[in-house]
Amino acid sequence: MMRKAATSLLLITLVASSACTPVSSFQGFQTVDKSPTDVKVGEDTRSTVQARLGSPTAVSTFDKDTWYYISQVSSRTAFYHPRVNKRDVVAIAFRKSDDQVVAVNTFTLKDGRVIAYNDRETPTRGREMTVLEQLLGSISAAGALPQQEVNPNSHGRQGP
Repeated sequence: MMRKAATSLLLITLVASSACTPVSSFQGFQTVDKSPTDVKVGEDTRSTVQARLGSPTAVSTFDKDTWYYISQVSSRTAFYHPRVNKRDVVAIAFRKSDDQVVAVNTFTLKDGRVIAYNDRETPTRGREMTVLEQLLGSISAAGALPQQEVNPNSHGRQGP
């Protein structure tokens, strides 16, 4: 009986400890033989980059001559939010006239910034009124409107 209890306790401990093991996941561009950082400025063109690396992860919205190859490694432990451990962004810029590579920039997780996408506030344009101005405005607006008589028997109909 004691041996069964010890085995059960050991099994429960192993299952509980494995639940806290972080699970790593890889997203984005996967380099097999070639790396985006191997692209040479002045030597490579748009077609050689695409032949060597494949399609980019993203293309710049405002400048179609900039390609991005993005990859990241993140880990998740139990019920916590995923944590990004490594992120690499390689931006390759091309010259419009001859599609020649003019710049290769590499950005890491240290170069990133945290951006608040939604701060639950909607900015409004215009002048903000004080409480006193709001009270005086509502009093003057109420006196400026014509008064209508309400007939309780009309049930929302107008007329005699």
